[in-house]
Amino acid sequence: MSSSLHAARMRIASATAAAAASTRASGTAVRRQPVAAATAASLRSISTNSCTSQQPSRQSAAPQTAKTASSASRSRAYATVHRTLPRADARHALPPKVLIANRGEIACRIIRTCNRLNVKTVAVYSEADAQSMHVKLADEAFCIGPAPSAQSYLNMDRIIEVAKQSGAVAIHPGYGFLSENAAFAARLAQEDIEFIGPPASSIEAMGSKSASKEIMLAAGVPCVPGYHGSNQSLETLRAEADKTGYPVLIKAVKGGGGKGMKIATHPGEFEEQLLSARREAEKSFGDGDVLIERYLTRPRHVEVQVFCDKLGNGVYLFERDCSVQRRHQKIIEEAPAPDLPESLRQELGRKAVDAARAVGYAGAGTVEFILDADTLEFFFMEMNTRLQVEHPVTEAITGQDLVEWQLEVAAGNALPLRQEELHCNGHAFEARIYAENTRANFLPDVGLLQHVALPTTSATVRVDTGFGSGDEISVHYDPMIAKLIVHGRDRSEALRVLRDALDQYEVVGPATNIAFLKSLASHPAFVRAEVETGFIPKYKDELQPPVPPPSPVALAQAALFVALRDQPHSPTPADRAPLNASAWTSFSSFRSFPSARATRVVNLAARGASTSSDASGDAAAADNAFQVTIQADHSAADTYRIEVKPAFGHSTVYERVHATLDPITRQAVTTSGLTTIPEDQVVGARLRSTVVSRIPPAGGAFPGGKERLDVFVGGAQVELDVLPPDWVAEVLGQTGAGDGQGSVTAPMPSKVVEVRVKVGQAVEEGDVLVVLEAMKTEHVLRAPRAGVVAKLASASPGSMVAEGTELVVFEDEAASAEPTAATPAVGQRAEAEAGVPPAPMEAP
Repeated sequence: MSSSLHAARMRIASATAAAAASTRASGTAVRRQPVAAATAASLRSISTNSCTSQQPSRQSAAPQTAKTASSASRSRAYATVHRTLPRADARHALPPKVLIANRGEIACRIIRTCNRLNVKTVAVYSEADAQSMHVKLADEAFCIGPAPSAQSYLNMDRIIEVAKQSGAVAIHPGYGFLSENAAFAARLAQEDIEFIGPPASSIEAMGSKSASKEIMLAAGVPCVPGYHGSNQSLETLRAEADKTGYPVLIKAVKGGGGKGMKIATHPGEFEEQLLSARREAEKSFGDGDVLIERYLTRPRHVEVQVFCDKLGNGVYLFERDCSVQRRHQKIIEEAPAPDLPESLRQELGRKAVDAARAVGYAGAGTVEFILDADTLEFFFMEMNTRLQVEHPVTEAITGQDLVEWQLEVAAGNALPLRQEELHCNGHAFEARIYAENTRANFLPDVGLLQHVALPTTSATVRVDTGFGSGDEISVHYDPMIAKLIVHGRDRSEALRVLRDALDQYEVVGPATNIAFLKSLASHPAFVRAEVETGFIPKYKDELQPPVPPPSPVALAQAALFVALRDQPHSPTPADRAPLNASAWTSFSSFRSFPSARATRVVNLAARGASTSSDASGDAAAADNAFQVTIQADHSAADTYRIEVKPAFGHSTVYERVHATLDPITRQAVTTSGLTTIPEDQVVGARLRSTVVSRIPPAGGAFPGGKERLDVFVGGAQVELDVLPPDWVAEVLGQTGAGDGQGSVTAPMPSKVVEVRVKVGQAVEEGDVLVVLEAMKTEHVLRAPRAGVVAKLASASPGSMVAEGTELVVFEDEAASAEPTAATPAVGQRAEAEAGVPPAPMEAP
């Protein structure tokens, strides 16, 4: 314990002891005052199905006074949790100042609880995060190095230096980075700084997946059959895989988050998957050792939230189901796990507490199990010795603030509640909002968040985020933007709240998974709770159907935005006006728009969904082109007649549409009276949509660049290009065809790990060409067709390449011998894969 923390505790203890003596003289018990509201974005807990289980009473360093709060009072909103804790004279003061060794949403979430508890916070940040949200929210902030994690958020020396400099007596590691680093926890103990987490010995014991399984078996916790030994030779591992039986799971003995985890479905691919798993493990955790396990064909990922204090007490706060994953990482979590017998829930909880006690645990931890979906047999997988990303769903169903619990345990206090006092109320979901291209094997995306609009938060909707409009999603860190947490009285209600909230979520910038989450939350099998780790591969086509053509309403709204924005009397500041694009699009009509008979023609093209990793490709062909004609209606101010004409098919006409552009945001278009002619169908009395313009940089207007519009209307996002008028296209003409060569390009900013081919080498479709690394994950680029390598990029292993860099250029053998009419297109991009097995099993 640090001297400053000890001194603070002694001062509090003296004061409370004196107060206790005074009140005991009058026969009144001394209790700590109820805590205030948790966070502005917190959740309610609605008392419905009780998942309560009984556990022997905890031990305590001092007799506990009776709790006066009833079960009903503990079930009130998380945003207004009030509970009576044990006697003040038996408790220690919370750390007066805490350094948060993390970034993004988890740093912001920790700061909010600390603010509520009057605990001062110190943020650390890399040079790339200087303007980040967590830096602005903290009481103090210190730069700790350049953008790469190894030089900043993993720099133990610098973080400890800042803690001493700022007077922080405790460090909260969040999740990721140093949160499960035993050496860091041990170092803090040596430096007399409190680590808000478990002892180094617990982290060390559970940090090795092979050693942890031996400990679990000794504690009576069931484990998956496989090999957890120290002999890491290829021959031994191959023999053990054969003995275990294919398919087998190859897992790094240290780490998590899907890093260093591969599946070999047959002996022929075992070595390749082993080498890839080892490379990822060495880069992410500094240890390339692996273990081999039997791979269950229909597993569910069910985990239990446990908490232990330093006095020997342990409880579980029920279970979460995290089965639906992609690329080994969780994408949506829920609590409690659906369709489990009550006896199984209790058995999972008891085994989880047994696992924690087996390693002398203290603090928040998660014991992860693999559950056979058919037999309901469960096996220990690993223990995460930190606060999990998905902890808010547990907070939602219990009404407890788990960060506050962490602070209490770190201070040396007993757990706030006993097992019999914990109740599971209602149902909760967490959806992770990622910057990623879901149609390119969920490849992470990066870039500027040009526009972010969050759902309206309430008693049932919470958003944990560390990013807003103007922030950057960097290649150096995890691409998660935010977490959307919802709560309902039961699973059906919670799903409805989730779908409604996702419809309100708006992000423009990097590609996101919001549309995919909407599809997932509405899928019949997910609604029926038929979850398993292979859910996404099993329903891949249904979860990502072809993007439908834009609705006439969306096209009308987009065209109105362009027309209203470009009116001569428009108050749009010059520095926000689309100078490059409007220099061409304004020629759609030569007539002054404000006049009573003015007409404006806007040419739009829908950006069709791409099945490759090229998320920025041109809009599809002519059948995705639309011409929208807007004519001022002299019968009333701000009233127009709109005709939406597709390249093929019938036009849609809207008469007497009243439309205005929000004078503040310059993005919201509000319309009323959308009535189709001749059907005379009322589309909506009043409709408000958001239209965000992305303008090419200077010199990027036609030819070459196009203005892109992102239209949010009716819960859907539509991406459109603003095309030049017909006469401009005729003057400029079309670009030429390709030169007969194909190229494989980097799907995102990446580091080159390995180049597998040489100039002049013949390749077949599917051959591995280049291995890249981005965001701590390997991405394998394979040949999209047979050919001969004609050119390689000058990038060598270890060097960085930008998105779109041509890495391998090859020429088809037939084309090089005798040109044919079937010449491949220039810039054909290879399939980018992350070594992803058909049924991922693990996540952070």
